[in-house]
Amino acid sequence: MSISLNFISLPQHEHFRLGPFTVPRLWVGLWQLSSNAWGSAPMSKIREAMVRHVEEGYTAFADHYGSAELVFGHFRRNMAPEHDIVGATKWCVFKDVVPTRPVVEAAVRERIERMQADRVDILQFHWQDYSNKGYLSALEILQELRTEGLITSIGLCNFDAIRTDEICTQLGPNAIVSNQVQFSLIDTRPLHGMADVCERHGLKLLTYGTLCGGFLADKWVEKPVPDLYSGNLTPSQRKYLDMILKAWGSWELFQSLLHVLRVIGDRHGGLSIANIATRWVLDHQFVGAVIVGTRLGISEHLQDNCKVYGFNLTAEDNADIEAVLNRSNGRRIITTVGDCGAEYR
Repeated sequence: MSISLNFISLPQHEHFRLGPFTVPRLWVGLWQLSSNAWGSAPMSKIREAMVRHVEEGYTAFADHYGSAELVFGHFRRNMAPEHDIVGATKWCVFKDVVPTRPVVEAAVRERIERMQADRVDILQFHWQDYSNKGYLSALEILQELRTEGLITSIGLCNFDAIRTDEICTQLGPNAIVSNQVQFSLIDTRPLHGMADVCERHGLKLLTYGTLCGGFLADKWVEKPVPDLYSGNLTPSQRKYLDMILKAWGSWELFQSLLHVLRVIGDRHGGLSIANIATRWVLDHQFVGAVIVGTRLGISEHLQDNCKVYGFNLTAEDNADIEAVLNRSNGRRIITTVGDCGAEYR
């Protein structure tokens, strides 16, 4: 049975072109479905939450790890056909793989089967070992599969600026539509090289970690630093807290940033800290969309997230933010951690 949706009060979303798709600038990230460490909800509640997201205009879903492909596939298959829902899934190569045609095609067909689709909308490709140039061969075969109709668009995931430029140069114009990387007020690495690559080749970034696992939010204003090893933190929060404390600066400086974001939110009519932090990322022209990690059926911020649309930060806002960022080590993270995706290699 198809699911029909009620679009009574659909917010005016911002959209952009990604390959042949017109998609919103906020996407639903499904990485939490890969583990109970983020909390768990009954499948019925997860599907209800996915319906609510589509009702509010969140029609693009990404990061289909593990069972998320199966959940998304079942969900979209049961949606009414008039709803244009886009799914971006991944093929991540973490070990020595010889990317022959049968190997690459088998990986793509597995995703098609799991997502109950005729083709993959956006296949995001990740390759761990840069010393093995097999990623170029794999992408050339993915291009063939796109031509044959098994893939609509090809994106990258956690590739750095040097390899992204190399790939786009070798594969030619419009071969790659996106690169999914971490980008936030805390992690500004895409500003150093990746932005130029995007402009040169017409790529858009799909960003994650934009709210640092939920730390860039009003709930953390004037709160003490949490225990990094507390069982109350999600895997994402442990990751980003470690970055805030060790690579970016200190909890005291982070509190200063939260206070500035709170003031800016008040200037714009009482918007949340999360709205301002998200808007800061979206205001960069090389960013296509922010992927918002959503604990479906557990914790959702549908209405608040939509408030990022319809405004832009002012020169005063940006100057106030930069005054805090200039006191941090943020601009040096690219030298201490490495370029985009280096933490996964």
